[in-house]
Amino acid sequence: MKELPAWKDQILRRIRAEFLEMPGMRLTLFQAKRLWGLDEQTCVQALEFLIADRFLDRRTDGTYTRLTDGAVPYPAPRMVKASLTTAAVRAPRPARSRS
Repeated sequence: MKELPAWKDQILRRIRAEFLEMPGMRLTLFQAKRLWGLDEQTCVQALEFLIADRFLDRRTDGTYTRLTDGAVPYPAPRMVKASLTTAAVRAPRPARSRS
């Protein structure tokens, strides 16, 4: 995938997430524009980009759907191990009052 402006990348991620979250989802252009709050030009560009990227398909009835409901062709997110020091875990001590 080529480098995109951040706002376009966010739109594409959101569209992908919706289609991944709801397998079998089919949307018309009108429904897609309304769902994601996009103008027609931006919505068409995003959907066409995802078709070219082989993530979406446009059916003969004009609806957009995932190309496949099988495994996602993108690598799964990896878990990252965080290291904690004892100083970061230790709770702060309450202040002593002077009596």
